[in-house]
Amino acid sequence: MSRPASPTPPGRLQPKRGALTPTLIVVALVVVGFIFFANVWTDVLWYQQLGFFEVFLTENVARISIFAAGFAVMFAGVFYAIRIAYHARPVYAPDSEIRDNLNRYQAQLEPVRRVVMVGLPVLFGLFAGSAASSQWQKVLLFFNQESFGQNDPEFGLDISFYLMTLPFLGFIVGFLISVAVVAGIAGILTHYLYGSIRIMERGIFTSRAAQIHLAVTGASFLVLLGINFWLDRYAAVQNNSGRWAGALYTDVNAVIPTKAILAVAAILVAILFIVAAVIGRWRLPLIGTAMLVITSILAGGVYPWVIQQFQVRPSEQTLENEYIKRNISMTRAAYGLDQVQVERYNATTNAASGALAKDAQTTANIRLLDPNLISDAFSQLEQYRPYYQFPNALNVDRYLVDGKVQDTVIAVRELNPEGLSPDQQSWLNTHVVYTHGYGVVAAKGNKFTADGKPEFLQSGIPSTGVLGTDETYEPRIYFGEDSPEYSIVGAPEGAPHREQDRPSGKDTGGETQYTFTGNGGPNVGSFLNRVLYSIKFQSSDLLLSDGVNPASQILYERNPRERVQKVAPYLTVDGNAYPAVVDGRVKWIVDGYTTSQYYPYSQQEQLSDATTDSQTTAGRTVALPNSSVNYIRNSVKATVDAYDGSVTLYAWDDKDPLLKAWQKVFPTSLKPYSEMSAAVMSHVRYPEDLFKVQRELLGRYHVTDPVSFYKNDDAWSVPNDPTVSEDVKQPPFYMSLQMPGQEKPAFQLTSSFIPQVVDGNARNVLYGFLAADSDAGSQKGVKAESYGKLRLLQVPPEAQVPGPGQAQNKFNSDPTVSQALNLLRQGASDVLNGNLLTLPAGGGLLYVQPVYLRSTGETSYPTLQRVLVAFGDKIGFAPTLDEALNQLFGGDSGAAAGDSANNGQTPPAPGGGGTPAPGTTDARAELKAALAEANAAIKAGQEALAKADFAAYGEQQKKLNAALQKAIDAEAKIAATTPASDQSPPATPAPTPSS
Repeated sequence: MSRPASPTPPGRLQPKRGALTPTLIVVALVVVGFIFFANVWTDVLWYQQLGFFEVFLTENVARISIFAAGFAVMFAGVFYAIRIAYHARPVYAPDSEIRDNLNRYQAQLEPVRRVVMVGLPVLFGLFAGSAASSQWQKVLLFFNQESFGQNDPEFGLDISFYLMTLPFLGFIVGFLISVAVVAGIAGILTHYLYGSIRIMERGIFTSRAAQIHLAVTGASFLVLLGINFWLDRYAAVQNNSGRWAGALYTDVNAVIPTKAILAVAAILVAILFIVAAVIGRWRLPLIGTAMLVITSILAGGVYPWVIQQFQVRPSEQTLENEYIKRNISMTRAAYGLDQVQVERYNATTNAASGALAKDAQTTANIRLLDPNLISDAFSQLEQYRPYYQFPNALNVDRYLVDGKVQDTVIAVRELNPEGLSPDQQSWLNTHVVYTHGYGVVAAKGNKFTADGKPEFLQSGIPSTGVLGTDETYEPRIYFGEDSPEYSIVGAPEGAPHREQDRPSGKDTGGETQYTFTGNGGPNVGSFLNRVLYSIKFQSSDLLLSDGVNPASQILYERNPRERVQKVAPYLTVDGNAYPAVVDGRVKWIVDGYTTSQYYPYSQQEQLSDATTDSQTTAGRTVALPNSSVNYIRNSVKATVDAYDGSVTLYAWDDKDPLLKAWQKVFPTSLKPYSEMSAAVMSHVRYPEDLFKVQRELLGRYHVTDPVSFYKNDDAWSVPNDPTVSEDVKQPPFYMSLQMPGQEKPAFQLTSSFIPQVVDGNARNVLYGFLAADSDAGSQKGVKAESYGKLRLLQVPPEAQVPGPGQAQNKFNSDPTVSQALNLLRQGASDVLNGNLLTLPAGGGLLYVQPVYLRSTGETSYPTLQRVLVAFGDKIGFAPTLDEALNQLFGGDSGAAAGDSANNGQTPPAPGGGGTPAPGTTDARAELKAALAEANAAIKAGQEALAKADFAAYGEQQKKLNAALQKAIDAEAKIAATTPASDQSPPATPAPTPSS
C-alpha cells in the first residue's frame, strides 16, 4: 500500500507546532494565581497580626464549603441530566428530514461533545457556588442558632425560627429549585438534540426514556414547589406589602390556608408524574398540572383579592384590629421601644422670672460650642503644621474635671498628607516620613473665652491639659478616620529615626523624629512579604526603597469603622466613631449592631433613610447602608487603639440571641463587657444611628391603641433642621440634662417631634421630646441600670409649644436680632447659626442657639459672638447665654449658665485680648456710639423705604456709611493700643471692666 505524498519538500525539516501560545497561557495563569495568592496571604497576615485569624478562617472555610456544596449539587444535577439524556438517545429517528438536520448539529458538536458535557455543568456550578457562598451567614446562623424565648402570635413558634431557620430553609429550597430548572432544561435540550424528543406534524414524539427522565425532573420540581408553598405560610408573618407588617386578616384567613392547599396539591401532582413514568400515560399529570396552575391563580391571587376588597375593606378597622395590635407589639419589641418610659409633659409657654431655679444643673451644662462649626477654630488655633488636620465635625463627650462631669467637644489632630507641598509629595515622605497625627484637643462645651474662642481643656504640642500629658497618655495617632492608605513604620533598635513626629514646641520651629514601637501591622521585612505587599498596593517603591528594613511593619485598613467591620463582618457599624482618652491611650469607640429583616410582624425600616440627616448630607458623618431591617440591637461596643490599631470587641447586649449565635460561630473574638475598664465604660454612649432608627419608628409607634393607630391621628415626624436650607432632618444632639423625674443630670442623646409632615406641610409645634440615657457608669465591667433608658415627654397639643422651625423663624424675624446681625454682616463677615438645641427646662421647652461670626480671609474661623434663646413666644439675645436667659425670664432666670463669668466683658476687636489696654476705653466708646448711629440709620432707612421716600432712604444710607467708617476707625484704634501679649487669650479669661 503506497503512502500519501508528504506536503513538506524533501530535505526540509518538518515544522514544529509553536510553543508560544501555551507558554503565554501558562505565564498568564501563574501571574493571576500569584496576584490572587498575594491578596489572600496579606489578608492572612493582617488577621493574624490583629488576633482575629479565627474570623478570617471561619468565614472563608464557610464560604469555600458552601461554594463546594453548591457547585457539587448544580454540577451533578446538570451533568447527570445531560448524561442520562445522551445515553437514552434512540438508535433510529422517526423522520429522515429532521434526522438529517440533527445529524448535522450532532456532527458539529461531536468533536467537542465531551468538553461541552463537562464544561456546561462546571460553568453552571461556578455560578451556583458563587451565589450560594454569599449566603454563608444564613448557614452559620442556622447551625448555631439561639432561642429567643418568645413565640410569634400566629404559629406559636420561637422567634429564632423566623430569624435563623426559615431564611436557611428558604435558601436551600430556592437553590434546589434553580438546580431542578437548569438541569431540566439541559436534559430537554439534550433529548431534543439527540432525537428523544421530536416536534412532528401529529404532535410531540417522546421516547420512553425521555418520558421517565422528564417525569422524575417534573416530580422533583413539584415536590420542591410544594415545600416552598408550605414555607410561604410562615413567611406571611414577615409580609411588608400591606399597610402594616405581618400576616393580616386576609393573610390569616385566605393566604395561609391556600398556601397549605397548594403545597398538598403540588405533592399530589408530583405523585401523578411518578405514576405516569411507570404506566406511560400522561393525561392525569397534565390535567393535574393545569389544575395546579389554575388553583394557584385563583387561590393565590383572586381569592385573597376578593376577601380583601369585599370583606376586609368595608370593615377594615374592626377586622384588622387584632393584627394591628400584633404589629404594634412586635415592632416595639424588635426595635427596643417596648421599654420607653412615656410621661405627659404639661409644658408651659410662660417665661416666668426664676423659672430655671429647679434646673440649675441643666442650665449650667447647656452646650454652646457647635461641634459642626468649631472645627475651623480648632484648626486655626491648634493645627500648628499644615500636615495636621481636624475633622469637619468634632465629637461631644464628657470628662470628669475638678470632680464634676464636663461636657466636652473633642477631636484628634490627625495627619493630613495633602498638607504637604507638591515638591514634598514623594513616596518616601507620604509612606515612611509622615505617618501619624499627634494629640487630642478638647474644649469645654458650655464655656468660651471673652472673644468667642473655645476654652480648651486639652491643647498644645506637647499635649497638656486635664486629660493628660505626653507622659501620661500616648498622643500619637497612627489609626484614625483620615489616616493614609498605608505607612511603613518601625526599625531595628538603635537605628536612626525616620518618622516626622511633632514640632518640638509651640514657640520653636524645630521638629522631632520618632520610630514606631508598637505591634500595629504585619512585618514587611522579608523579601517575600515586600513582594506581596508591593503587588497588593501596586507600588514598586515599597519593594525597592531603603525606607523598608527588616523590622518594618506596614499599617493599613486604618479607619476605625472599617477596621471593626472587617473583624466583625456580621455587624452593621455605626456611622460615627469617636475618640476618648482612656487608660493612657487614645481609643476610638465604635458601636456595632446585629440586625435582621425577618422578625415577624415587625415594620421594616430602610437604614439609609432613617439615618440620613443634615449631618450625613453635609458629609460630616456616614449614613448606614441602603438595606431594610426590622430588628436591631446595639450588641457590640468596640475600641480601636489609635496608636497600634488593636481592636477589642465587647459583647455589650449579652442577651441578644443573634449575638449569642455569632459568639458560638466566633467563640474567641468577643469579650464580655465585664472586662471593660472603668475608663472605657465612662465614655460609652448611646449610639446615634440606633437612636435615629428608633425615633423614626417612634413617630408612629408611640401610639399603642390600635384604633388610634389605624386612624393615624397622632403621628409625628422628626423636624427638619432649621439651620440649613435643604429639607433634611435635624440630627440628634448629645447634652447633659436632667429630665423630669430624674434625680440628677445625665449625659443624654436627644431629639424632638412635631406633627406628621404630609407633602411638605406641617404645623411646626412641639409634640414630643425623646432622650436616651447615655451614662453607662464608671465602674469596671458594671453597666449602669439607667443606661439606654428611653424617656419620652408627650406635650399636649393644646400647649402650643413652638417647634424648632418656629423658634428659628422667631430668631430670624425679630427686628432687634435681625438688625444686630445685619450690623455684624456689614463688616464683610458671615453670621453662622449654630445647632438649635431643645431641652426641657423651666417647666417648658427651652431653645438655645449659639451665633458665630466669621470674617473673610483664608485664616478666618468662627467665633461665638451671641446666644439666642427662646421660651414660648419670647426670645432673648445677648453676648452670653447667662445674659440671654436673664433677658428671657424677666431679668432673672433663677440659674447661672456655664458662661456667666463672661457677663459684662466686652469682646475685643479681632485679634484683641480679654482685658482692655490703656487708651482703648475711649475708642471702644466711639465704637459703641458708631454702632448705635448705624443701627438708627438702618431703622430710619427702612421706614423711608416703606413710605417709598427714596430721597430720605438715600440720605440714611449716607449716614449708615459714615457710621460704619467711624466704627472701622474705632476698631483700628483699639487694635493699635492693644498689647501684643494680649493677642492670644489665656485658657481661663479674667473678668474685664464692664463696658
